[in-house]
Amino acid sequence: MPRRRSLLLIIVALLTACSQDNERPSVQVSPQKSDIQVRMEQVASNPRDADAWFHLADLYDGAGMYPEEIDALKKVIALKPKEIGYAYEQLGTAYNRMGKYREAVRSFLKAKGYSPKNPVIYNNLAASYGMIGKTNEQISALEKAITLRPHYAIARYNLGIVFLKKGKRAGALKQYQELNKFDEGTAQALKQKIDAKGKRSRREMQ
Repeated sequence: MPRRRSLLLIIVALLTACSQDNERPSVQVSPQKSDIQVRMEQVASNPRDADAWFHLADLYDGAGMYPEEIDALKKVIALKPKEIGYAYEQLGTAYNRMGKYREAVRSFLKAKGYSPKNPVIYNNLAASYGMIGKTNEQISALEKAITLRPHYAIARYNLGIVFLKKGKRAGALKQYQELNKFDEGTAQALKQKIDAKGKRSRREMQ
Protein backbone atom coordinates (compact mmCIF):
# COMPACT_ATOMS: atom_id res chain seq x y z
CA MET A 1 0.00 0.00 0.00
CA PRO A 2 2.66 2.63 0.86
CA ARG A 3 4.31 2.02 -2.51
CA ARG A 4 1.00 2.38 -4.40
CA ARG A 5 0.21 5.58 -2.48
CA SER A 6 3.61 7.14 -3.24
CA LEU A 7 3.29 6.17 -6.91
CA LEU A 8 -0.16 7.74 -7.05
CA LEU A 9 1.16 10.95 -5.49
CA ILE A 10 3.94 11.15 -8.10
CA ILE A 11 1.43 10.73 -10.95
CA VAL A 12 -0.82 13.43 -9.50
CA ALA A 13 2.15 15.81 -9.13
CA LEU A 14 3.21 15.25 -12.75
CA LEU A 15 -0.31 15.85 -14.05
CA THR A 16 -0.57 19.04 -12.03
CA ALA A 17 2.76 20.33 -13.37
CA CYS A 18 1.71 19.63 -16.95
CA SER A 19 -1.58 21.44 -16.52
CA GLN A 20 0.22 24.45 -15.06
CA ASP A 21 2.63 24.51 -18.02
CA ASN A 22 -0.30 24.49 -20.43
CA GLU A 23 -1.87 27.44 -18.65
CA ARG A 24 1.26 29.62 -18.95
CA PRO A 25 0.88 32.38 -21.58
CA SER A 26 3.00 31.80 -24.71
CA VAL A 27 5.80 34.28 -25.29
CA GLN A 28 5.71 35.90 -28.75
CA VAL A 29 9.20 36.06 -30.29
CA SER A 30 9.45 38.79 -32.90
CA PRO A 31 11.20 37.65 -36.08
CA GLN A 32 14.72 39.03 -36.53
CA LYS A 33 15.03 41.62 -39.25
CA SER A 34 17.25 40.80 -42.19
CA ASP A 35 20.27 42.95 -42.99
CA ILE A 36 18.48 44.19 -46.08
CA GLN A 37 15.46 45.29 -44.02
CA VAL A 38 17.71 47.12 -41.59
CA ARG A 39 19.47 48.99 -44.40
CA MET A 40 16.17 49.77 -46.12
CA GLU A 41 14.89 51.35 -42.92
CA GLN A 42 18.14 53.29 -42.64
CA VAL A 43 17.87 54.81 -46.12
CA ALA A 44 14.17 55.45 -45.59
CA SER A 45 14.96 57.51 -42.49
CA ASN A 46 17.89 59.28 -44.20
CA PRO A 47 17.59 59.02 -47.99
CA ARG A 48 20.70 61.18 -48.53
CA ASP A 49 23.01 58.73 -46.75
CA ALA A 50 25.16 57.58 -49.68
CA ASP A 51 27.10 55.10 -47.56
CA ALA A 52 23.89 53.40 -46.45
CA TRP A 53 22.78 53.11 -50.08
CA PHE A 54 26.17 51.61 -50.93
CA HIS A 55 25.87 49.01 -48.16
CA LEU A 56 22.34 48.22 -49.33
CA ALA A 57 23.62 47.72 -52.89
CA ASP A 58 26.22 45.25 -51.59
CA LEU A 59 23.50 43.30 -49.78
CA TYR A 60 21.34 43.24 -52.91
CA ASP A 61 24.35 41.96 -54.87
CA GLY A 62 24.88 39.12 -52.41
CA ALA A 63 21.21 38.21 -52.67
CA GLY A 64 21.24 38.25 -56.48
CA MET A 65 18.77 41.16 -56.55
CA TYR A 66 20.46 42.98 -59.41
CA PRO A 67 17.68 45.41 -60.49
CA GLU A 68 17.42 46.58 -56.87
CA GLU A 69 21.22 46.80 -56.67
CA ILE A 70 21.29 48.99 -59.78
CA ASP A 71 18.69 51.35 -58.33
CA ALA A 72 20.67 51.63 -55.08
CA LEU A 73 23.92 52.32 -56.95
CA LYS A 74 22.24 55.05 -58.98
CA LYS A 75 21.32 56.67 -55.67
CA VAL A 76 24.99 56.55 -54.64
CA ILE A 77 26.06 58.12 -57.92
CA ALA A 78 23.50 60.91 -57.58
CA LEU A 79 24.53 61.65 -53.98
CA LYS A 80 28.32 61.37 -54.43
CA PRO A 81 29.11 62.45 -57.98
CA LYS A 82 32.83 62.93 -57.25
CA GLU A 83 33.47 59.70 -55.38
CA ILE A 84 31.73 57.06 -57.41
CA GLY A 85 34.36 55.16 -59.40
CA TYR A 86 33.66 51.93 -57.55
CA ALA A 87 29.92 52.52 -57.79
CA TYR A 88 30.16 52.63 -61.59
CA GLU A 89 32.34 49.51 -61.56
CA GLN A 90 29.82 47.65 -59.43
CA LEU A 91 27.03 48.97 -61.65
CA GLY A 92 28.76 47.51 -64.70
CA THR A 93 29.08 44.13 -62.99
CA ALA A 94 25.38 44.14 -62.12
CA TYR A 95 24.47 44.96 -65.73
CA ASN A 96 26.72 42.14 -66.95
CA ARG A 97 24.95 39.66 -64.68
CA MET A 98 21.61 40.78 -66.09
CA GLY A 99 22.84 40.38 -69.68
CA LYS A 100 22.69 44.13 -70.34
CA TYR A 101 26.14 44.33 -71.86
CA ARG A 102 25.89 47.72 -73.59
CA GLU A 103 24.84 49.32 -70.30
CA ALA A 104 27.75 47.47 -68.68
CA VAL A 105 30.19 48.92 -71.21
CA ARG A 106 28.96 52.45 -70.52
CA SER A 107 29.29 51.91 -66.76
CA PHE A 108 32.81 50.49 -66.98
CA LEU A 109 33.91 53.34 -69.27
CA LYS A 110 32.71 55.80 -66.65
CA ALA A 111 34.41 53.75 -63.92
CA LYS A 112 37.79 53.88 -65.65
CA GLY A 113 37.41 57.63 -65.98
CA TYR A 114 37.52 57.78 -62.18
CA SER A 115 40.05 54.95 -61.74
CA PRO A 116 42.18 54.86 -64.91
CA LYS A 117 44.85 52.64 -63.32
CA ASN A 118 42.52 49.90 -62.07
CA PRO A 119 43.25 46.77 -64.17
CA VAL A 120 40.11 44.97 -62.94
CA ILE A 121 37.91 47.57 -64.61
CA TYR A 122 39.63 46.99 -67.97
CA ASN A 123 39.29 43.21 -67.63
CA ASN A 124 35.57 43.53 -66.87
CA LEU A 125 35.12 46.07 -69.64
CA ALA A 126 36.74 43.58 -72.02
CA ALA A 127 34.23 40.91 -71.02
CA SER A 128 31.35 43.27 -71.84
CA TYR A 129 32.91 44.20 -75.19
CA GLY A 130 33.24 40.51 -76.00
CA MET A 131 29.56 39.90 -75.35
CA ILE A 132 28.54 42.51 -77.92
CA GLY A 133 31.08 41.33 -80.51
CA LYS A 134 33.59 44.18 -80.22
CA THR A 135 36.69 41.99 -80.16
CA ASN A 136 39.16 44.72 -81.15
CA GLU A 137 38.04 46.86 -78.22
CA GLN A 138 38.11 43.73 -76.06
CA ILE A 139 41.75 43.10 -76.94
CA SER A 140 42.69 46.73 -76.29
CA ALA A 141 41.06 46.64 -72.85
CA LEU A 142 42.80 43.39 -71.92
CA GLU A 143 46.18 44.67 -73.12
CA LYS A 144 45.67 47.74 -70.95
CA ALA A 145 44.83 45.52 -67.96
CA ILE A 146 48.05 43.51 -68.26
CA THR A 147 50.09 46.66 -68.87
CA LEU A 148 48.85 47.93 -65.53
CA ARG A 149 49.31 44.53 -63.87
CA PRO A 150 51.68 42.21 -65.78
CA HIS A 151 50.93 39.27 -63.47
CA TYR A 152 47.16 39.58 -63.90
CA ALA A 153 46.57 35.91 -64.72
CA ILE A 154 42.88 36.00 -65.62
CA ALA A 155 43.38 38.97 -67.97
CA ARG A 156 46.23 37.16 -69.77
CA TYR A 157 44.12 34.02 -70.01
CA ASN A 158 41.19 36.02 -71.40
CA LEU A 159 43.46 37.71 -73.90
CA GLY A 160 44.78 34.33 -75.05
CA ILE A 161 41.21 33.10 -75.56
CA VAL A 162 40.30 36.18 -77.63
CA PHE A 163 43.38 35.69 -79.81
CA LEU A 164 42.30 32.09 -80.38
CA LYS A 165 38.83 33.20 -81.44
CA LYS A 166 40.38 35.57 -83.96
CA GLY A 167 42.67 32.83 -85.28
CA LYS A 168 45.80 34.43 -83.83
CA ARG A 169 47.46 31.34 -82.40
CA ALA A 170 50.82 33.06 -82.00
CA GLY A 171 49.25 35.70 -79.79
CA ALA A 172 47.58 33.04 -77.66
CA LEU A 173 50.87 31.14 -77.32
CA LYS A 174 52.62 34.30 -76.18
CA GLN A 175 50.10 34.71 -73.37
CA TYR A 176 50.60 31.06 -72.43
CA GLN A 177 54.36 31.56 -72.24
CA GLU A 178 53.99 34.65 -70.07
CA LEU A 179 51.49 32.92 -67.79
CA ASN A 180 53.77 29.92 -67.41
CA LYS A 181 56.33 32.17 -65.70
CA PHE A 182 54.11 32.88 -62.70
CA ASP A 183 50.87 30.86 -62.83
CA GLU A 184 51.32 27.35 -64.20
CA GLY A 185 47.74 26.29 -63.49
CA THR A 186 46.19 29.08 -65.54
CA ALA A 187 48.88 28.61 -68.18
CA GLN A 188 48.00 24.94 -68.60
CA ALA A 189 44.30 25.77 -68.83
CA LEU A 190 45.07 28.13 -71.70
CA LYS A 191 47.38 25.58 -73.32
CA GLN A 192 44.57 23.03 -73.34
CA LYS A 193 42.36 25.52 -75.20
CA ILE A 194 45.16 26.21 -77.69
CA ASP A 195 45.76 22.51 -78.30
CA ALA A 196 42.04 21.79 -78.67
CA LYS A 197 41.71 24.61 -81.19
CA GLY A 198 44.67 23.23 -83.13
CA LYS A 199 43.13 19.75 -83.29
CA ARG A 200 39.83 21.15 -84.57
CA SER A 201 41.64 23.16 -87.22
CA ARG A 202 43.55 20.09 -88.43
CA ARG A 203 40.35 18.01 -88.64
CA GLU A 204 38.64 20.76 -90.65
CA MET A 205 41.56 20.80 -93.11
CA GLN A 206 41.43 17.04 -93.74
